[in-house]
Amino acid sequence: MRTIRAAFVMWLIAVGAGAFETILVVLSGRAGDGAVVGVTVRLAVFVAAVLVAVRMRAGRNWARWVLAIGLGVLGTLSLVVDPILWLADGNSLSQAVTDLDAVDVSFAVSRVVHVAAVLTACVLMFLPTSNAYMAKRAR
Repeated sequence: MRTIRAAFVMWLIAVGAGAFETILVVLSGRAGDGAVVGVTVRLAVFVAAVLVAVRMRAGRNWARWVLAIGLGVLGTLSLVVDPILWLADGNSLSQAVTDLDAVDVSFAVSRVVHVAAVLTACVLMFLPTSNAYMAKRAR
């Protein structure tokens, strides 16, 4: 149960980091024309993630898999694809670092925390003690 509780906390940290990133982008004026739609979609994802994480914490195996595939795989890809494409377009990482402002640094730190929390949660959800907890709750 401890590993499941820890995974739950990691999901809450990931959601908090995602919310912080969204707030940063909106308040900095970098959200663009689709800001309302983007914020609405993110809010729906955040709420769904917390609700599913609550079910995972209660021992629902389906919730563990929804989190692992939906946020662990697809969500992580959505977090890292833009920076990878940006680098693939020939942009310079050293130039990007030189041009950083406070919002960029805050966003980058939050994104690292976000990704680390998601990956940690995914590992914790599938440790042997977590598997035993899920199996016990399924009976």
